[in-house]
Amino acid sequence: MSTKRITVLLADDHTVVREGLRVLLGLEEDIEVVGEAQTGRQAVELVKEFHPEAVVMDIAMPLLNGFEATRQILKAAPATRVLILSAYSDDAYVEEVIAMGAAGYLRKQSSGKLLSRAIREIQKGNKFFSPSIAKRLRDLHRKSPDRRGRLKERVVGLSSREMEILQMIAEGKVNKETALELGISIKTVEKHRQHLMEKLNIHDVAGLTRYAISAGIIESTVRFKII
Repeated sequence: MSTKRITVLLADDHTVVREGLRVLLGLEEDIEVVGEAQTGRQAVELVKEFHPEAVVMDIAMPLLNGFEATRQILKAAPATRVLILSAYSDDAYVEEVIAMGAAGYLRKQSSGKLLSRAIREIQKGNKFFSPSIAKRLRDLHRKSPDRRGRLKERVVGLSSREMEILQMIAEGKVNKETALELGISIKTVEKHRQHLMEKLNIHDVAGLTRYAISAGIIESTVRFKII
């Protein structure tokens, strides 16, 4: 009798990383990669299409970062479990995705065996973290049981659409590109952009970009990435 496979979606903007993960997970008899996403927005759409049991998600994703993609995925598909796989492991990042409902957090330095184990654990309904992260979380909550992690200068009070607009501004997208990507009119983009600036009291692109970087919405290098 064949073993039921855990269906997994890989979300990372680096092709070589996705290819490597696919090969590693392909060695496991009980895990099947059903799709790959190179942007956060694509990850959300593919989850709606394939309904995978688990998503392996990077944080620094173009068009829609891993935080917002995770939030939208869990809203659209509550049964899907999200496992963060990131080079960043700051306490604030970890606590933020936990607060959003992510089932686990692994560092990209983790082994393939640990990744497979994490996928199996979250599929069972458990939480799973890299050993070093798990230890830090225990220490933090032992010292402060009511601690509620938030990224510094976290964007509070912005709608999901405004978060998307903020990321696209910070990535250097002009209004026309943003409108095309989101499937809305340029006028609507301009309206969201104005509300965004008013809420944050920031009225220039450079300031919004610095804010997005400080909030962990994009990497500091994303605007200079050569594709």
